[in-house]
Amino acid sequence: MENYQTVSEALAGLKTRGFNLDFNLANGVLHSSSENINLQPEDFTITELYRFEGMSDPGDNSVVYGIESEKYHVKGVFVNGYGVYSDDISEELLKKLNTPG
Repeated sequence: MENYQTVSEALAGLKTRGFNLDFNLANGVLHSSSENINLQPEDFTITELYRFEGMSDPGDNSVVYGIESEKYHVKGVFVNGYGVYSDDISEELLKKLNTPG
């Protein structure tokens, strides 16, 4: 795995390796608006994970996930702050995001 200093470096590095879709939380799943794909926890694997901690502001803490889905034949990224989750996230998705690799 690479060693990135910033979230933007991680996103750029992942993009060069084919992680082209951006996923966001929507209705309890990971959603790509560009491809209109909804990933349930069983639909993807977290293949890369990078944690970043803000030097002065705990609000700057973020996690960058490199996600691959064999079901949809796609690779993408999901960025989330530590412990900041939508109220409608499923327990299964929360467990998956909190389990490294």
